[in-house]
Amino acid sequence: MTGNPMPSVLRHWLWRVVCTASGGLTVSGRWNTTGGCVVVANHSSHADTAVLLAALPPTTRPVFGAAADYWFDVPVRRFVATSLAGILPVRRSGDRTYAALLAAAGPALKAGRTVVIYPEGTRSTDGTVGEFRSGAIRLARDCDVPIVPIAITGTADVLPKDGRYSPAPMHVHVGAPLDPHTTSAPQLRAHVLALHEGAVPDRYALAS
Repeated sequence: MTGNPMPSVLRHWLWRVVCTASGGLTVSGRWNTTGGCVVVANHSSHADTAVLLAALPPTTRPVFGAAADYWFDVPVRRFVATSLAGILPVRRSGDRTYAALLAAAGPALKAGRTVVIYPEGTRSTDGTVGEFRSGAIRLARDCDVPIVPIAITGTADVLPKDGRYSPAPMHVHVGAPLDPHTTSAPQLRAHVLALHEGAVPDRYALAS
């Protein structure tokens, strides 16, 4: 699962170019994690994955836990998922949902990669951040890795759910890593909400 880091580097630069052409991307906060970790972020657009690929350091080699029934059911989306985004197929329903997540993400975390999970489970349609499911916290605990909260804004303006593409500024707000053993899902959501409301200083332009 370690693999060659070049695909992550290429994805990073590809999506930086795309984000620049789609209205621009700024990032606040600093990445202060080494080795495997779980990133959790709010989710309102398919553009969220693009901006995270552009914002996260390519050395983190991010992969994304996402719905197998959506991303892998047609060839075009399967190509995007595997070649351009690095998506891990995870079943969204059923008794063994968490077992499927652990089986998909555990090897990546063990290899020192970053696994991104959208704990709301689906894209928001009204801009609010929904309740967080516990799978991401449980995964970080079971794999003994930190969990990093991130808030994303502006992507719903660029590519709203069931809407049309329209360039607009986008922002990624990176929080400090948290100990999953002392953090609950509601507390994690509160961290993301605080970041979403602009509580993090030190904004810097992606292009800088």
